[in-house]
Amino acid sequence: MTRAKALPRRWWLFRPFDLLARLWPVWRKPKGALVIRIDGIGDMVLFHSTFARYPEALGLPPGEITLLGCASWASLVPQLFPGCRFRAIDEHRYDKNPFYRFAVSLWVRRQGFALVTCDIFMRKPLVADSLVYVSGAPRKIVAKPYQSAKTQRAFDWYLERCQEVIDTGPYPTHEIIRHARFVSALAGRPIAPAAPRLPWPLAPRTSARPYAVMNFGGNEPGRRWPLERFLEIAQMLAARGLQVYFTGGAAEVTQRQALAAAGRPADFVDRIGVTSLPQLLDLLKGAALVLSNDTGPAHLAIGLGVPTVVVIGGGHFRSFVPYPPEATPDAVRFVFRERGCFHCFWNCTEPHEQGRAFPCIDALGAAEVLTATEAVLASAVSKNISDAETAN
Repeated sequence: MTRAKALPRRWWLFRPFDLLARLWPVWRKPKGALVIRIDGIGDMVLFHSTFARYPEALGLPPGEITLLGCASWASLVPQLFPGCRFRAIDEHRYDKNPFYRFAVSLWVRRQGFALVTCDIFMRKPLVADSLVYVSGAPRKIVAKPYQSAKTQRAFDWYLERCQEVIDTGPYPTHEIIRHARFVSALAGRPIAPAAPRLPWPLAPRTSARPYAVMNFGGNEPGRRWPLERFLEIAQMLAARGLQVYFTGGAAEVTQRQALAAAGRPADFVDRIGVTSLPQLLDLLKGAALVLSNDTGPAHLAIGLGVPTVVVIGGGHFRSFVPYPPEATPDAVRFVFRERGCFHCFWNCTEPHEQGRAFPCIDALGAAEVLTATEAVLASAVSKNISDAETAN
């Protein structure tokens, strides 16, 4: 067994600030609940359906529940999480800047919450668990986290100060199942896992033609299916009459030249680096198809009910993708080839060219991804026919 490491230096650096916030006097009676969701856009999507069960599980009206989330998806909260209170923070600053950290911690403490919950499995103890601790809430309920030798000592310290630690299952239990198990424990009755469903209105169309969206970006180069294969699929879709929108963030702006070199200005639309998050949801919602790497927009597209194909590797295989069968919509496909090196946590040890896709992703050819796109388009057409027949 790997020996646990000592508490990190930052824990000691932050300790005076955290302790001061934790001991700050709050004179009113504790009230309401704080739900901590300090993670990315995709994680938020996987949690969304379960959050609707929290008022029932906690026995509180939505207005007495505060969601503490990330600034990266704050612009979506009014539409996706109506009725609850919300506070956004920059989790990276909280993890590094002691003065910003103290300001956030003091705000949390001064709210006087009666209950704090955190069901994140893969989390940072010096972020999520610190926020639970500084709240000073009389009831602190958290999920048992994924621990390594590096984080075990810190987690042990924080978990000892919680009233309840809920075991949502071993790695690699899928996040959707974890969320359902956690809220089931809160509610005291079984609540079934559910596919994401995001309530987002359909925006006025900006294109007269049906279109597909290619989201070719990703968290790091190794997790991105090669752009030339996205372009190959795009050429095939354009030949079938679809316009193709390309989306990405600042890291993908350098790929604009390759997109322009494809020579189809009437068919390929460059939206790289110019789309806000709400605008991206508008674009995804109206798409006939979304093809994406394993990143936040893929989960958004699935949650919006759009036919979606996701190219995935094995870093956290089955923890986030692919979805469990009971929570996978018919018009969604995850393309992968399982390998013995899966569950590497993206610390790839297989030989690969720096800056290129990891072998588990690079091995996936355009033909198998095209097969998946044809399957989801056929499924969507079948559903539309079925819905029309039901309506008549």
